Amino acid sequence: MTDEEIAKKVQSGEIEPFELLVQKYQEKLIRYGRKFLSDQRDIEEIVQEVFIKAYINIKSFDLSKKFSSWIYRIAHNEFVNKIKKKKRNPLFFFDLDLLIPHFISKETPDKEVDKKEIQELINKCLNKIKIKYREPLVLYYIEDLSYKEISDILHIPVSTVGVRIKRAKQAMKSLCQKYGE
Repeated sequence: MTDEEIAKKVQSGEIEPFELLVQKYQEKLIRYGRKFLSDQRDIEEIVQEVFIKAYINIKSFDLSKKFSSWIYRIAHNEFVNKIKKKKRNPLFFFDLDLLIPHFISKETPDKEVDKKEIQELINKCLNKIKIKYREPLVLYYIEDLSYKEISDILHIPVSTVGVRIKRAKQAMKSLCQKYGE
């Protein structure tokens, strides 16, 4: 069953299928939340709120659209609201393994140190990029969402998604070269 088919069942009054959506999206939304906040408890609480809001408002979900875009939009709004309430800069964590695939090999202490240094460099550079560029980059490369889905989540045109990802990649390249020297 697709997410949209499950949502249709929930819209018609069946409660149990909603659990399938929770199971499918819970870890994804927690991972997404780490791009906004550092406190795991805050992230988990917000994800719970996202599911509560999604359940309460499921009847407003347009079945002709993608459920993933709808739930990510709710999550996006909740995380941004939390940042505004805290009124301090969020900490962003970037998992290098998700961005750069690697081959299985024997790890040496030198390789582990290099990998950690690279990951720290990427985190440092990513933190320097404006959120309007960082967010589409994370959604595209880490969450593996399409430009259309990102457009729906961020409420920006698809062409703007492409421009922002391109600018984010340019900024990352420039910053990584600067800080990597």
